[in-house]
Amino acid sequence: MRVAVRVVGVVQGVGFRPFVHQLAARLGLSGFVGNDVHGVFAEVEGARSEVDRFVGALTAEAPPLALVDDVRVREIPAVGGAGFRIAGSPRGGGADTLISADSATCDDCLRELSDPADRRFRYPFVNCTNCGPRFTIVRGVPYDRPLTTMAAFAMCAGCEQEYEDPADRRFHAQPVCCPACGPTLRFEPGGGDPLAAAVDALRAGKVVAIKGLGGYHLAVGARHEEAARRLRQRKHREDKPFAVMVADLAQARELADVDTAAEEALGSRRRPIVLLPKRADLAAAVAPGNRRIGLMLPYTPLHHLLLAETGPIVLTSANVSDEPIVYRDEDLGRLAPIADAFLTHDRPIHIRTDDSVVRIVRGRTQLQRRSRGYAPEPVRLETQKHLLGCGAELKNTFCLAKGRHAFVSHHIGDLENYETLKAFTEGIAHFKHLFDVDPVLVAHDLHPDYLSTKYALEQDVELLGVQHHHAHIAACLADNDHEDPVLGVAFDGTGFGPDGTIWGGEFLLADLSGYERLTHLRPVAMPGGAMAIRQPRRMAASYVDELGRPADETIVKLKRSGLNSPLTSSAGRLFDAAAALLGVRETITYEGQAAIELEQLADPAERSAYRARIDDVVHGEDLIAALLDDTAPKAKRAARFHNGVAAAIVETCHRLRDHSTTVALSGGVFQNVLLLDRTVAGLEQRGFRVLTHRNVPTNDGGISFGQVAVASRTTR
Repeated sequence: MRVAVRVVGVVQGVGFRPFVHQLAARLGLSGFVGNDVHGVFAEVEGARSEVDRFVGALTAEAPPLALVDDVRVREIPAVGGAGFRIAGSPRGGGADTLISADSATCDDCLRELSDPADRRFRYPFVNCTNCGPRFTIVRGVPYDRPLTTMAAFAMCAGCEQEYEDPADRRFHAQPVCCPACGPTLRFEPGGGDPLAAAVDALRAGKVVAIKGLGGYHLAVGARHEEAARRLRQRKHREDKPFAVMVADLAQARELADVDTAAEEALGSRRRPIVLLPKRADLAAAVAPGNRRIGLMLPYTPLHHLLLAETGPIVLTSANVSDEPIVYRDEDLGRLAPIADAFLTHDRPIHIRTDDSVVRIVRGRTQLQRRSRGYAPEPVRLETQKHLLGCGAELKNTFCLAKGRHAFVSHHIGDLENYETLKAFTEGIAHFKHLFDVDPVLVAHDLHPDYLSTKYALEQDVELLGVQHHHAHIAACLADNDHEDPVLGVAFDGTGFGPDGTIWGGEFLLADLSGYERLTHLRPVAMPGGAMAIRQPRRMAASYVDELGRPADETIVKLKRSGLNSPLTSSAGRLFDAAAALLGVRETITYEGQAAIELEQLADPAERSAYRARIDDVVHGEDLIAALLDDTAPKAKRAARFHNGVAAAIVETCHRLRDHSTTVALSGGVFQNVLLLDRTVAGLEQRGFRVLTHRNVPTNDGGISFGQVAVASRTTR
């Protein structure tokens, strides 16, 4: 018998055609396999039993990087013939294939990297079908070398032989290369061995810009105090912790507490930054005043070669202030005031992609930034029309959707300047081209001043405004494939409310189609508006004044005047007030800093909790009053505040349980592991089913997915 087979999913750039070729040869089948804009197609002919085995193995034995969504089979007339071949890739038609994320160097390539007898010994661009660059080098589909940034590198005879050999690990590996024909390193300024020069520069305390998979990083020795301080000054990054790359898990365990879940995350092919409890100190300027450290393992051959000689290094995105990561060689001038030297190469990066960031929560990975290693692999979502979600202002991502897939973008950043807006618009254009999505409906936030909203309003298609916190809860529901109404607890810093106030401490009855605001934190004024976000002491004074107690007279006067003092129900601002009153942080230099440091102050062994009244609203000011009246050590008071917020959430949901016994938790405040853990435990003890995020961040990085999820139901 003969069958035509169509395989859809992440099946290009992952060695799927070589796998199919070898599988057919093993089973004695004739026919062919190829790539096109829809995925992988094949025809196989042979005994029915062997054809059946072939079809079953396409999913059961797929290559490590493949994600098979569907295998469609139809019987066709037999044509006879012998042998099995890889067919050419036809051009044209609408793209419907999926692209793999970039993947960390595999063990086989690492063995070659360290083998003096191998022709790729110490070659910093070694890769194969199971690892290496993918998304960041793809210019179009189908995934073939001419449509990647490797197109300019003609294969040498040795690489071409591997590429054409069905038994070879590099059979049809598009980025295949070697020292004779592939990209080359260079170090500036100076000559000689680029790698050795970079190692010497790092040891000497220099700031070195290093070209990675998705952009440039800035690196210094993580134990070099003066170098780390100098990098902070030049980058204008006062307090936000730097990430650190370590050579291996053994080195990671020296610096942080690494449990089984963290070990799996660190060593996964995605290689995210993993936020872990710190054990040993590096240079104080690496993570000042922070009890956690963000660690990652090498994910390129170049990283492995460097780390073998340098020890732990700071590796932070190469950008100026709040601009996007630099990824084009022609933009290196922007880094000249920061970097002392450059370790670069001549393989272009087509799309910038920052490192991903995760935490371990209740034994599971929680995404805080979904980017390299994850994007552009899709999240499951059913929609009948092509959609675009423009996301939020902070931690922006966009999301395109069609059919059964939502393509959540890599991390774009905060849409507060031209460079980031340009990255946003260029990214949308690239995804549209890559996945053949032509949106007929664009979903956006309700805030009229967000640049993402303004972009949406310029599109000549149907528009849908989605309330910020409904988008949060919708993202959590879609992330869990949940359709029924839930109690949605959306706790974050800022979201535009339809009543003209700033929401952020919300209890909603919500599904993907709509929502009802059931209750919320009692609103308080934000004296100075956005200035109250940057200066948590303003929120402290506002809350204290609500209690009728003396507070900063200037701030209270502004608050009572009503001038530039909008009301907010924000849970984030409640945490800011608590942090300021405990002396943790009166002003911040990065988003969420006060709440992050408050969580770190809290004693996790403390179980008692402050209590808040709950009537038509939840009285967050009661938690502030209890904090002020408590004379216990600050660590216990911080913990009792956390426990009090969790208890208020649990009790409020209990009073609302007639609406639903399923609770969805979303919003940036739930990046707080202590709060999330206590909240989930309390809700489960009360018999609730609790939904938290799985595949997209709980912060504003998940908003675009939530917008598209709402739009998908609106358009049915």
